[in-house]
Amino acid sequence: MQTLLGIDLGTTGVKAALFSAEDGHVLSSAFVNYPLVHPQPGWAEQDPADWWQATVVAIEACLTGAVRYHVQPSDVRGVGLSGQMHGVVLLDEHQQVLRPCIIWADQRSEAQCRWMTERVGAARLIKLVSNPALPGFSAPKLLWIRDNEPEIFARARTMLLPKDYIRFRLTGKLAMEISDAAGTCLLDVKQGTWSREVLEAIALDPALLPPVVAADAVSGTITGEVAALTGLLPGTPVAGGGADNACGAVGNGVVLPSLALVSIGTSGVVLAYADTPQVDMSGPVPRVHTFNHAVPHAWYLMGVTQGAGLSLRWVRDNIGLPEQALERWTGLDAYELLAREAESVPAGSDGLLFLPYLQGERTPHLDAYARGGWIGLTASHDRRHLVRAVFEGVAFSLKDCFLIIQEQGLPMEQLRATGGGAKSVFWRQMIADILGVELVTTNATEGPAFGAALLAGVASGIYSSVPQACEATIRVVERTGPDRGNEAAYAQAYETYRALYPALKPIISKPL
Repeated sequence: MQTLLGIDLGTTGVKAALFSAEDGHVLSSAFVNYPLVHPQPGWAEQDPADWWQATVVAIEACLTGAVRYHVQPSDVRGVGLSGQMHGVVLLDEHQQVLRPCIIWADQRSEAQCRWMTERVGAARLIKLVSNPALPGFSAPKLLWIRDNEPEIFARARTMLLPKDYIRFRLTGKLAMEISDAAGTCLLDVKQGTWSREVLEAIALDPALLPPVVAADAVSGTITGEVAALTGLLPGTPVAGGGADNACGAVGNGVVLPSLALVSIGTSGVVLAYADTPQVDMSGPVPRVHTFNHAVPHAWYLMGVTQGAGLSLRWVRDNIGLPEQALERWTGLDAYELLAREAESVPAGSDGLLFLPYLQGERTPHLDAYARGGWIGLTASHDRRHLVRAVFEGVAFSLKDCFLIIQEQGLPMEQLRATGGGAKSVFWRQMIADILGVELVTTNATEGPAFGAALLAGVASGIYSSVPQACEATIRVVERTGPDRGNEAAYAQAYETYRALYPALKPIISKPL
């Protein structure tokens, strides 16, 4: 049996999943979590050593789990990597990690964003890298380290992104894959090469940046040391892989025009395939991102809400204590219990609204200091309203993203739902109602890990191309159409929701 291993380095943990190359069937999977540290409000860091230890455990567990299908290490034809974008991992001359990784959710580099924009020029920066400088991106984080930890920066010889650090540990090769490199604010997204002009303007040494590699090409092979740790065979090819959202798109077949993705993980994403590098030019700063796809010579437009699943997790951890207790006692999922409670409240939450800006916001506000909260609370509301308003607030934020991409003229004839939040029938129906479009789910239950595995299949020669890999393995399994009975209530609530941020910005959008 030919199999493919996908590794997805997420924010809360790493997933390793093994798939049949013939039909994409999941043979085995393992998830190992690791901590996320917030040293100060708005900061977010992780230790790359935790990623690596978890990855080794996940791979070993995944291979062990596949034994029941008589899968041997020699059956693993390739390994693909997916991972959280934008994080900065710095290595010294001995290729040792210098400090914890500042990850995508970190918002500390607002001053560096302003400086970078001034140095390059706002319009020129968009022309060169297709995106503005944002605190979530890699370059401002790197500049923050240079400004605030000069002794560490002086020792830095290589910058890697999170999944590319895992590639280095697996293969010994230093490389950065193109769809992930697009989120650094240092890559010429149109040409797929590092922007010398940007690097010179902000005085960054190009030697810090490793070679850019294709998503669907072999970027290295498993070393003997890693083989001994994991059970993989030495010499197993490792593909370039992709950024989490690019791999999520591949893993759901969003590799052709007219297809789009809505992903609900820790953050939320609306992503649409593009065969040219379109940029939102409706204002001085694009409201959505333009990145290279994991499909060669393709791109995607993406809107991001920072606090999608994060908002619901906050609810579970802080006001969902009964649901957590029931989960421990009965095995019922705490999130599903919260959804059942929210379902008993009518659409629009009886006027209660929630702003999901727990980690600032990207689309459409590009505001690192945006703050979240419930608005419109009355004595008639109860906990059920609080919970439903959070579900709705995230869906309204996704609608912000959806409408902006629509304005760019990209066709979105089918929206494919993925991520942990998409497993909720209740939330899928709500999003279909609020966006006013049909949502479909596919057989690709492992999302980015599956996309990474398909890229490994192309790299190892099992498939001829990424679209062919998707055609061979992906099929639609469920459709959720909008309930027009909720249309008026959601339309009214959304208009109020849209008015809240500009009204509250002077009060709540400021550093803590």
